[in-house]
Amino acid sequence: MTRSREPSEPCPFGPIFEASPDPMLVLAPEEDRIADANPAAVRLLGHPRQTLRGARASALYPGQLAALTVFTQAVLAKGHWWTRALAPRDAAGRDLRVETAAFPLPGGPTLLLVTLADPDTVHRRQVDGEAEAYMRAGLSEWQRMERIFRDIEHGNQLILRAAGEGIYGVNAEGVTTFVNPAAERMLGWAAADLVGKDMHAAVHHTHPDGSTYPHRDCPIYAAFRDGAVRQVDHEVFWRADGTSFPVEYTSTPIRDRGRLLGAVIVFRDVSQRREDERRLKSALAEVDTLRQRLELENAYLKEEIRAERHHQGIIGRSPAIAATLRQIELVAGTDATVLITGESGTGKELIARAIHEASRRSARPMIRVNCAAIPRDLFESEFFGHAKGSFTGALRDRVGRFELADGGTLFLDEVGEIPLDLQGKLLRVLQERSFERVGEARTRAVDVRVVAATNRDLRAEVASGRFRDDLYFRLNVFPIQARPLRERPEDIPPIAQHLLTAAARRLNIPEPRLSEGDVRRLCRYAWPGNVRELENVIERAAILSARGRLRLDLPDGEPARTPDPVRLPVAAPDGRPATEAERRARDRAEIVAALALTGGRISGPGGAAALLGLRPTTLASRIKAHGISRDDGDLRRS
Repeated sequence: MTRSREPSEPCPFGPIFEASPDPMLVLAPEEDRIADANPAAVRLLGHPRQTLRGARASALYPGQLAALTVFTQAVLAKGHWWTRALAPRDAAGRDLRVETAAFPLPGGPTLLLVTLADPDTVHRRQVDGEAEAYMRAGLSEWQRMERIFRDIEHGNQLILRAAGEGIYGVNAEGVTTFVNPAAERMLGWAAADLVGKDMHAAVHHTHPDGSTYPHRDCPIYAAFRDGAVRQVDHEVFWRADGTSFPVEYTSTPIRDRGRLLGAVIVFRDVSQRREDERRLKSALAEVDTLRQRLELENAYLKEEIRAERHHQGIIGRSPAIAATLRQIELVAGTDATVLITGESGTGKELIARAIHEASRRSARPMIRVNCAAIPRDLFESEFFGHAKGSFTGALRDRVGRFELADGGTLFLDEVGEIPLDLQGKLLRVLQERSFERVGEARTRAVDVRVVAATNRDLRAEVASGRFRDDLYFRLNVFPIQARPLRERPEDIPPIAQHLLTAAARRLNIPEPRLSEGDVRRLCRYAWPGNVRELENVIERAAILSARGRLRLDLPDGEPARTPDPVRLPVAAPDGRPATEAERRARDRAEIVAALALTGGRISGPGGAAALLGLRPTTLASRIKAHGISRDDGDLRRS
């Protein structure tokens, strides 16, 4: 700011500047400064004169520096210029709609005399002046005015023709007054066929769903009643050939001295945008489906981790385990359906997982379904998924287990528990390899390898009518039987040691020692609950262990497994004292069991010698005396 002039100082720009009814400013453009403002400008802008004097000119036009610079250069170059693009801001923060005119003041530094005028006032003056001239000049002036209006109309027509959007006008009765070329192209009508006719009846007569669109409901016609601008983006216009296209339009009422004369409608064809939106929506839906699938797969994987599966492989050296491993190796490379049978706790799911991990589908997940835990009314939804709103509680689309397992393996655990009336639906999917979600007509194809497991005798279930024979034959392509633990006692020591190591790690305790006596007790027990029961006994013993010694708590009253007199004899069958041959057989069996438990290690910490409480040299002598070979114990020294 420069020093303000006192009110008593004379105005350097003369009495006309002071007395003019038009708001005037004197600008010093090179200094970006307001040199002075007359009283009319002070009233218009609402700032005190002392505030305006010396203030930056650009501050009066915030955000308009470029336009102000262009205007100033035009005045200096042409000697006079005017514009309506500049809007000074008054003391109340309002941008004033004015017509700005300026010319340079002669002599001295570069100064511009700027006049701010109300455009409406300027227009009225022009019209009044032209009317006065007409009154004086008569017919010749009227003809000149006609040419002026004709030129204006010609300019408007040029604008209408150049516009890329459809534009048409209607009067207050809905009759078309003009149609621009873009509207002709989009609607397929010639302007001559529409002008003078009911536009609504020609292009806006029907809703997108085919129902009739009455005049009284049309937003364009509503503009004639309330004078409000309408913006609509969910309707269609109809072409001359009877086809429709989606439009987005704005209807602006036309007024003259407060009276509504009609409306101008600007519209555009949004077909391509709607198609792009549809494709985007479809792509987003597909992404959402994939996201749901990944989320569910992730949930299943987390569930598998939480289950703390202790077997990273099938443990055991018995002939039964060897036979099972050979069957897994044979069937894993195929897509044949496998039916795993066996008592509870025998490791049927472990066999299923081994088949999956050895197959070409191992990169995809194995999805487990506990058929016994699915409510009857949710069976289809659980297996095949459902569409949003297909039943009460279906708040969103849901991916079923079959779809989740696409490309992988579906493990149907306890398949014998599926109700008879639902077995047919499962059979159809297994046969056709396709399904429909509940509440959806779309058929989805799946590439799923099915492995089923049951602890029931499905042949007996079929004979009794509780299981469909066609489903049984579909599942029983390649049967595998999981042998109970009592039929493979030689697998008990290595399984027990594996479970003990896992339990100690899980419980975060030092690993207790599995003694010779512990092994004998475990091998004598019948294990009606199989490996699952053995796992529980070992974990309980690890919790109760003290000073590194296990405290096995085997249930009482369970029938003892009849010991194999060759593998693990503990006494003569009639209760008499054991003979030397029986004692030697028992000693040999205990050594073989200890070697199996320690992986053939004789000496060192955790070796068979330490397990039996013998010196390594003593154990080596007994191994030699009993004729125990590497095939019996896989002997190795630490």
